[in-house]
Amino acid sequence: MTQPRWTGVFPAVTTKFHADESIDADGTIRHIDFQIRNGISGLVTCGSLGEASTLTLAEKLDVARIALEAADGRIPVLANVSETSTREVLRYIDGANQLGVAGFMLMPSVIYVADAREAMLNVRAMAEAAQKPCMVYNNPVAYRVDLLPAHMAALADCEHLAAIKESTGDIRRVTDLRNAVGDRYQLFMGVDDLAFEGLAVGCDGLLAGVGCAFPRETVALFDLMKAGQYAEALALYRWMVPMLHLDVSNKLVQNLKLIDALVGVGSEHMRRPRLPLVGEERAYVERVVRQALATRPEPYRSQP
Repeated sequence: MTQPRWTGVFPAVTTKFHADESIDADGTIRHIDFQIRNGISGLVTCGSLGEASTLTLAEKLDVARIALEAADGRIPVLANVSETSTREVLRYIDGANQLGVAGFMLMPSVIYVADAREAMLNVRAMAEAAQKPCMVYNNPVAYRVDLLPAHMAALADCEHLAAIKESTGDIRRVTDLRNAVGDRYQLFMGVDDLAFEGLAVGCDGLLAGVGCAFPRETVALFDLMKAGQYAEALALYRWMVPMLHLDVSNKLVQNLKLIDALVGVGSEHMRRPRLPLVGEERAYVERVVRQALATRPEPYRSQP
């Protein structure tokens, strides 16, 4: 199988809700169209930022369907897989395949902390069921399962594994992966405030959070880095970093949905038990975003 060479900026899109917590299809379509028009290369539905843990299997499939409608073939749409059992994973993958997604992002079992043997077998089962390109999401900070470079080397014979979303928070892992597996996988940096560093040491793309509200700026950072214009990229990155820090938080959903709302590309509606930020937490995010908007670099500004 010839794997796609995914590269560029793939936002992990927020799931849009109405005030009654039902899925907002129109809002989702508008937001995805906004991101595509501003240069993103692909997207992932219903990840951690997309509040996957609050959605039923049927709702996640509905979000994938809406995203496919919004994308209209312009970019690949990946469906995130985060079920609590392999049995449910296979049901979800089958449904998403029927919808026509371009591929999948594979998370570990999100409740049970699997050991390496279990996690690797689960990844193989998901990829074999998908029969489409898959990105492995490695985030031991959040999910306490760490697929090491040696594990990814052992999985290299699994033809449908195409990419890794690297979210350990340790920038050294990118080089360790390259040394272990070469160019076997596309590597995406999944930690927003390691975007510059990840691209500098050889990542192929960014799995972005703040990019949901600032897609053109995020794409510009990627393009500048790939063009070797490091000083210009660093200046843009320094402008972005206070917002990028907000993605690395237990309240990343609340933070980034507030950013969406302040920028005018989404709402704060989310599913309980999450609630919109209040008090100093809210005031801090508002200050960060106001400062970013007041000093926004015009050449890279996202267009409404």
